Amino acid sequence: MRRGRTLILVLLIVIIGLVVAFVALRQFVFTPAETVDQTTLYVDVYYAAQNIPQGGRITEDVLATLSIPQEKVVSVVYTADELPFLVDKIAKLPLDQGVIITESMVSDSSSAVAISGPQWASLIPPGMTAISIPTDRLSVSAYAINDGAHVNVNACLLFVDVDPSYQTALPNQTAILTGTGIGKVEGAEGQGFLSEGLPILSLGVVSSGAAQGRLELDPSVQQPYYVIPSEAQRPRTVCQTLLQDVVVLKLGNFPLVAEQAATADQAPADPAAQPEQTASTIPDIVTLIVSPQDAVTLSYLVYTNAKISLTLRNPSDQARLATEASTLQFLLSQYNIPVPAKLPYAMHPALTALISPVLGNDAAAANEGQPQP
Repeated sequence: MRRGRTLILVLLIVIIGLVVAFVALRQFVFTPAETVDQTTLYVDVYYAAQNIPQGGRITEDVLATLSIPQEKVVSVVYTADELPFLVDKIAKLPLDQGVIITESMVSDSSSAVAISGPQWASLIPPGMTAISIPTDRLSVSAYAINDGAHVNVNACLLFVDVDPSYQTALPNQTAILTGTGIGKVEGAEGQGFLSEGLPILSLGVVSSGAAQGRLELDPSVQQPYYVIPSEAQRPRTVCQTLLQDVVVLKLGNFPLVAEQAATADQAPADPAAQPEQTASTIPDIVTLIVSPQDAVTLSYLVYTNAKISLTLRNPSDQARLATEASTLQFLLSQYNIPVPAKLPYAMHPALTALISPVLGNDAAAANEGQPQP
């Protein structure tokens, strides 16, 4: 009897121990794991929300965020607080949709991406094109404009009146046309012309090419007189801003592939001769990144002898301002410039051109720019 009680007591102790062990195991093993999962920190990283071509510019529209555990984040990915460092980058290789972007996949917009064709072609955004126009020191703000600069494009044109049919500048040249004989005869059967009575017209061309004039009536003597111009027609000038916030791809000529290879193969033997070989030439051409339509417009201006100039602007300034075209009438009205009255006296000697005064230090300044013997 006592033996049975002892067995029951042992079984109860074993059962109670198992229950305590199960509860302890559940409390100390499973519960902490769930707590760790609930307290895990996640970080948002950027990935390609759509396919990005090689050489494409990274913008916020093509990016999306993905949350991953913080311990899985590596230093080469771009997190949510690093968006300014990712925007405006250039894709070094094609990025498929869903790929997490790393530092090795993108590069700065100022550095070219290795794609087919010239390396600087990767600097041209999709939908844009590059065109070169002639320039000089005055047209590029005294060479303050350089690669990567943001500029406005101004153009000045000359207009003259032309004959609609001949498309030549007015006034037309004149010729003398005279005729002899009437040629009209009358007979019994009616009126008509005979071959021997036809009118004879003579055309005389003035050798000096007299310009076409007009008849005016002199109010003093009430006599008409013929007025002809004293000089050729003066062109009328107009200047206007055509393009705003244009990026300069290159000031000067791009290096040719043959020139690059020759420069790499031929090392200068004499260090003293290095400055002569690397002497920079004055750039006379500039390449701009514009839309295809603007490229056609610039081509038209170049081949119509329009004067094109570039003005430097702040790269962070993206404003577009409407401008008025500058003409003689605009200058007089906008800046309140009066037309001088005709007086019975004038300054002597006569002034027919504006000439800069000669200063005493001009000769010294000119000598400073000359190479010393």
